[in-house]
Amino acid sequence: MLRHYPTRLSRAIFLLLSCMLLSAAARAVEEPVRPFVAGSLQKIVGERQGRPFILALWSVSCTHCPEELKTLGRLKQANPALDVVLVSTDDAEDAPRVRELARRFGLATAPQWVFADAAPERLRFEIDRKWYGELPRTMFFDRKHQVEAVSGLVSQERLARWIGENVR
Repeated sequence: MLRHYPTRLSRAIFLLLSCMLLSAAARAVEEPVRPFVAGSLQKIVGERQGRPFILALWSVSCTHCPEELKTLGRLKQANPALDVVLVSTDDAEDAPRVRELARRFGLATAPQWVFADAAPERLRFEIDRKWYGELPRTMFFDRKHQVEAVSGLVSQERLARWIGENVR
């Protein structure tokens, strides 16, 4: 009976440590939701110099945004090199819901931001002077960071074409 005790204890410790490591690894991969404030767009663009990416603007209350996020999530899974940055136009208090929806649509590892300014129109103006807040809003940044912005749902074919032209 005593000789089984160390074996059981070793197995229990091993199982506990394995669970802790897996949990830590899962948290390390999932991006936190950061506050999007004045200057955040410049930070996002600056971190991606010479690299194409998609900036997806959305909201938890937007009717068409879940469909757009699903499409982006599928394309990200099929193209791991695709860089998608999510910016929610909701309030900072909505960060848990923002994270939950990103996870549900396969975008938990995408950088995530949420508006954190008392005057969201300033943020919208900083992002795109021609944007009045309609959602979803998808912004395609090529390697030279020339921007093409599209309001409303973007077809999967259009997204796939941009990926083919810009992501290797």
